[in-house]
This record gives sequence, structure tokens and C-alpha cells, in this order.
Amino acid sequence: MKPIAYTRAQGLPALLQNRIAILDGAMGTMIQRYKLTEADYRGERFKDHHKDLKGNNEMLMFTRPDVLLEIHEQYLAAGADLIETNTFGATTVAQEDYDLAGLAYEMNVEAAKLARAACDKYSTPDKPRYVAGALGPTPRTASISPDVNDPGARNVDFDTLRAAYYQQAKGLLEGGCDVFLVETIFDTLNAKAAIFALDELMEDTGERLPVIISGTVTDASGRILSGQTVTAFWHSVRHARPIAIGLNCALGATLMRPYIEELSKVAGDVAVSCYPNAGLPNPMSDTGFDETPDVTARLVGEFAKAGFLNIAGGCCGTTPDHIAAIAKAVSAYKPRVSGEKFFSQLMAA
Repeated sequence: MKPIAYTRAQGLPALLQNRIAILDGAMGTMIQRYKLTEADYRGERFKDHHKDLKGNNEMLMFTRPDVLLEIHEQYLAAGADLIETNTFGATTVAQEDYDLAGLAYEMNVEAAKLARAACDKYSTPDKPRYVAGALGPTPRTASISPDVNDPGARNVDFDTLRAAYYQQAKGLLEGGCDVFLVETIFDTLNAKAAIFALDELMEDTGERLPVIISGTVTDASGRILSGQTVTAFWHSVRHARPIAIGLNCALGATLMRPYIEELSKVAGDVAVSCYPNAGLPNPMSDTGFDETPDVTARLVGEFAKAGFLNIAGGCCGTTPDHIAAIAKAVSAYKPRVSGEKFFSQLMAA
């Protein structure tokens, strides 16, 4: 198979071979620390919008970019090699809930520009930093009925998702992202729509970016919400030739371990990423989750020691302190390898 010649992040494959790369932590957890009000989300531009906007974190690109930039820089200072754009819900499908679908493209452009500025500030020749354009799952699912009384019911279709993801990815590309990250996948059909859109966009533009795909095991069954095991999920998306496949969210590292191990065994020709929650939810905790940085770092460090990882980071409940601790814990170990052909078809020509 012909090698992929990346037009951005050409150094990322070599990085993943040389050491375990560090992804940033939770954006939402950090935003909560600022105790922003409805007025912060509205700003002057949206002061008369007819729906409440608090909690629509993608609005902060327009109204409080200073907060987002500060969070990005905190993660970079903690050692992150890749930082995610604040675009988890920046699709027309997700923004319809706020009657703001028309802003989705602009949201992605501005979010990528913000992350780009932070990465450029912290990048050095020895440690380049990469902007990971985040494509979230959307609040709608293409293969699961929203009505328990009608198994055939759907509230979104593949073409709608494909169009929404194409627009999102185009905005991220324009804003300066280096990598596409299709994350928190609970429905493989949604992910396939995102993958299709990315392929379409890269063919249209001539750009070729590394793609990271990250699923979510929702409970102890070891399956994502749409029913697939980790192995089945990998075989459903491997045609996309991602630079990495992984898991994030839903579970803390303790419960995620067997599924990361399974993925590291079956996905032999790509890197493996892992960014778990900081344990289980705990409303009494400062972050809303149980684990302190040392606990999460110790657990993720054990994954690295076992040879499972190429990318490590954090999801819900993690902070710059968690990321700094994870970076320190995994630095003692070599990245996962899988035979002589590992990355042979992913290295830039």
C-alpha cells in the first residue's frame, strides 16, 4: 500500500516511534473553574439571543477567548505535545440545540486559530506542538433509536452527519489544525460519517493530515454504545488508515485497562492512544471526579510500562496537573511497538 504523504504534522509519526506523546486534558473541567456566567457566554454579540447559552462552551471562542487561550497554554506548559481545539460540539447538528447552527463553521475556524497561536508560542525545534482538531460525536446517533418504543426510529441520518463533519473539518483546516481527532465515539456509524467527510475534504483540498480515532467503552460490557467490542470497532474504522486508534472518556484508567490492552494487540499497524477520565464522577471533588493527578498518572504509567501506549492524556476531570504527572510517569517508558512494519505505511514519503 502506498505510504501516506502528510502535508501537516509530518514529524508526528517519528515522534510516536521515539517516545510516548502527550495529549492535553479536559477543557470542560477547566472552564468550570472560571465560574463563568450567562453574560460571559453571551458577550455583547449574543446578548439578545433567545435561548440560554451557558454551557455551550463553543461560544467562548467569541466571547471569552482569553479563558480558552489560558487553558491551552496551561496544558502546553504541563508538557502536552498535542492540544485539542475547543470544538467538541461545534457542528451544525449539535448547535441546532441552541439555534446557532449557522455559527458552526466560524466556531471551528476561530477555535483552531486560538489553539494554533498557543502551539506556535510554545513550539521549539526540539519539541513541536500540534493542534488536534476535535470532532465530537454529536448529541444524535445514526444507528440507535431515541425511542424505546420504536427501534427503527432515527433522529439523524448519515448524509446530515457527513455534511456537518465536512463543514467542521473545513473550518478546522482553515484555522490551522495539524491533526484531525475523531473522538468520544459511541456510535460507529457517526464515526464513519466523520471519516467519510475527512477523506472527502482532504481529497478536495489536496491536504493530508494524520487522523486519530478514539472510541468510548461505556460500561463493563467492553462495548461502545452502538454494540461493538473494541476489536470490532477497530476493524470497522481501520480502512481510514488512522495514525492512531484509541479510547477515551466514560471510564477511568482502572476500568479501561483490559480494553486498551485488547486494542494494543489487535491494532498492530498503528499507534494506540489513551486518555481516560480521572476515575469515577464525584460531585464533592474539585474537578468532579475521584482521582488526583498522582493516581491517574500511576495508572496510565502502568499502561506505558506494559507497552500499550503511543499517546497518553486525560479526559473528563483531568487538569494540567494531571497531564504534567502523566507526562512524567510515561517518560520512563518506550512507546508501544508492534513488529518491524509498525508505521511502515504511515510514515510521510
